[in-house]
Amino acid sequence: MTIKELDPQIVWKNFYALTQIPRPSKHEELAVEYMYNWGKEHGLETIKDEVGNIIMRKPATPGCENMKGVILQGHIDMVPQKNADTVHDFLKDPIQTYIDGDWVKAKGTTLGADNGLGLAMAMAVLESDNIKHGPIEFLCTIDEETGMTGAMALQPGILQGDILINLDSETEGELYIGCAGGLDASAHDTYVPAEPQADWQCWSLTVKGFKGGHSGMDIVLYRGNANKVAARILYALMTYADVKLLDFEGGTLRNAIPREAFATVYVPADKVDEARNIFDRIAEAIKSEYAGTDPDAEFIFKPYECAEGECCGGDECKYVPEADAFRYIRAVLACPDGVKRMSSEMEGLVETSNNFAMVKIEGGEFAVHTLMRSSVEVSKYILSQKFEAVFSLAGIKTTFTGGYSGWAPNPESDILHTMKNVYKYLYGKEPAVMAIHAGLECGILSGAYPHWDMVSCGPTLMSPHSPDERANIPSVAKCWEFLKAVLENIPLK
Repeated sequence: MTIKELDPQIVWKNFYALTQIPRPSKHEELAVEYMYNWGKEHGLETIKDEVGNIIMRKPATPGCENMKGVILQGHIDMVPQKNADTVHDFLKDPIQTYIDGDWVKAKGTTLGADNGLGLAMAMAVLESDNIKHGPIEFLCTIDEETGMTGAMALQPGILQGDILINLDSETEGELYIGCAGGLDASAHDTYVPAEPQADWQCWSLTVKGFKGGHSGMDIVLYRGNANKVAARILYALMTYADVKLLDFEGGTLRNAIPREAFATVYVPADKVDEARNIFDRIAEAIKSEYAGTDPDAEFIFKPYECAEGECCGGDECKYVPEADAFRYIRAVLACPDGVKRMSSEMEGLVETSNNFAMVKIEGGEFAVHTLMRSSVEVSKYILSQKFEAVFSLAGIKTTFTGGYSGWAPNPESDILHTMKNVYKYLYGKEPAVMAIHAGLECGILSGAYPHWDMVSCGPTLMSPHSPDERANIPSVAKCWEFLKAVLENIPLK
């Protein structure tokens, strides 16, 4: 059985089609073209704006013309994450999906259910001929995951509806009415690589097997950050075994908690046993520390194996001078990471966090990238000050880009009231009303359309932004029935 045969087929067939089209953030061209052609083929008014957002329109069904116009919204791009041992080119290869009990998963990569399932549900609405609804628009934005580019570039006046239903939240039975804002923080420096001594031995350090996950949704789970963990080990080796750093790299995406990190070091010949003992002791302590959150974490420290054709003695064999290496690793250790404050307004909600997403030290260059989130604007600013202070003390320059505001909750929302009533009618209980510690596009979109009444919902996804991403099959069917019922009960103009 393939995912195209799952119920409801009208949703899953569209999601399957999206899994066959490469659409990593910043490289959604094929998917944009597909969505544009799909709209035209289904007889819908279809528009592509200047940045590549797609808008489709479907008229009201007879008798529903007086309902308020609804915009169904999702993003086209997906997070391209894979396991180190998985061979996959996100620019060319389709996602390989499979069914595991109640879950749809991908083989060694992200699934793209974030936000492919949201798109698939909206597409199902547009092609369905048995749903009563008022005027519907479908807004497909680009590049949500790496900058909210499509949402930020959306022009006022191009959309006509009054209600936005964002289909990008990830727990069925929860309605979201607020989200965090974000800010990208980076640090950069340069150094002059130094020549190694002849009797030094080259060793590789690998940290892998951490669960990672979505830097907004999963950061409250306090999983290990592979970059931070590797830096702890490196600092001990440098301090107590006189180890020299050649290179260090971890993390691939600003909005994914790093799962893997890799470093190459020189060990003085007379310090090899000492370095091994230090590594074993610290690795065992870290395993114990994260046994509950990351039970599959692995730590490997072994002699470096040159790849075929690799030339020893060239620039790639030069190391980071000791003073620079200590500056960098200390700054990495001191940089804020993880949950910084929980909300005092909503129980269990993270207010402010920082994801230490990427680090790279190699070939004379030092670079760090993090993603800050907060539902309180001043808290985001204070966190950025701490980031700047840490790196400035190490003599490293910082930059801040891509800032966007959060989405302030409106508990008195008319569409929220409607959706709560519909959910209770269908399932005998009220849905949870939540805010989310992630960057939904609603906050940005409301800047161009301040009159919109907005709610976000979606099926249950687990571990988005990681190769463990999976979609709960029963929740997709339930969310589909709920969405159809909501569209049949939209308030009148």
